[in-house]
Amino acid sequence: MQNEAIMEAMITIERKIFIVRGMEVRLDSDRAERYGVKTIRLDEQVRCNAARFPEDFMFQLTEEEMASLSCQTGTSEKGAILKPHIAISN
Repeated sequence: MQNEAIMEAMITIERKIFIVRGMEVRLDSDRAERYGVKTIRLDEQVRCNAARFPEDFMFQLTEEEMASLSCQTGTSEKGAILKPHIAISN
């Protein structure tokens, strides 16, 4: 039973990993959900502590990258994201 829960959690995480610019990344919203905080707060903290992270730790997605991810994740127009996501490397 516990092994099944672990496997399910791993599959859920793997589904939220994308390849962008040749890097494995997770979206800021997925990371925020994982840590139980609002996306805006996660982004704020990462920016405030930027010196603690490698230079390529995070980057703003372009409109094209957002559109590509929307196709991959099935985001509809109704559920469209107003602000471009930030990708955070794994």
